[in-house]
Amino acid sequence: MKIDAFAHILPPKYYQDMLEISPEIPTIFPFIKIKNLIDLTSRLKQWPNDNTKQAISLVNISPEDFCKPNQAAQLSRKANDELAEIVFDHSDKFEAGVGVLPMNNIDEAIKIVDEIVQNPHLIGAQIFTRHLGKSIADPEFRPVLAKAAEANLPLWLHPVFDQRKPDNNLVFSWEYELSQAMLQLVESKIFEDYPNLKILVHHAGAMVPFFAERINHILPNEEAKCFKNFYVDTAILGNTPALQLAIDYYGLDHVLFGTDAPFAVPPSGANAEVSGAINNLAISKQDKQKIFSENFVNFLKT
Repeated sequence: MKIDAFAHILPPKYYQDMLEISPEIPTIFPFIKIKNLIDLTSRLKQWPNDNTKQAISLVNISPEDFCKPNQAAQLSRKANDELAEIVFDHSDKFEAGVGVLPMNNIDEAIKIVDEIVQNPHLIGAQIFTRHLGKSIADPEFRPVLAKAAEANLPLWLHPVFDQRKPDNNLVFSWEYELSQAMLQLVESKIFEDYPNLKILVHHAGAMVPFFAERINHILPNEEAKCFKNFYVDTAILGNTPALQLAIDYYGLDHVLFGTDAPFAVPPSGANAEVSGAINNLAISKQDKQKIFSENFVNFLKT
């Protein structure tokens, strides 16, 4: 069994709600053309592997970017209910959902953390590298992170573009944004204040493993150590040596199978490419199974 910890979806009811607010969304986000992101029937028919279940989180079309605070909270709750419904209706395919938080409404976001904890079909909440033009490490968002730590609710960290930059691109920009957000979170002393906070970082932790010695030589020792608190997925479209580097840096127990489905490889995502890269690792069958599923289960427990 494999559990894809970082798969995406655009729930159809939520999408229609967002279209009513901003009809230009398909132009702003061309990835909406990916059929299996929205069309659940097609997605289920073209399931990548009968031995795989997915934990699904929304694509980066966030209510806070289009709505005032109260409406953003309302839409976040509706999206979470729809995610839970999809998981319940198709529990043979979807392991769980990762909830939405309205980060322009901190008081309601804190309440929604509790609501997610109480929902048996939701296991965490998604945050982004930037919200409302500010770093996720900005003090404005710290109460939400603190609440997640208090509630033992894991957070999924997904990249978004920094709109101040004129040369954003999907090849490198998101990897920089993830790395920068991780640095800013560490420097904010979030793990010192909340050592049990769990954050799963997309794209195998981005640039951090490759530049580990820069981290070790430039940052204070305590901050450098805090990078090891992050958990990471395997969503880099393959590349066995890069995955080994991530394992060596974060530790085997902090690496979770994730593919970014249904992106990158039509029609259903890069399950085969990522699975192949893991199977080519020079580690035991038992350790591979940890990556494929056991680490996910333990991530939710610890």
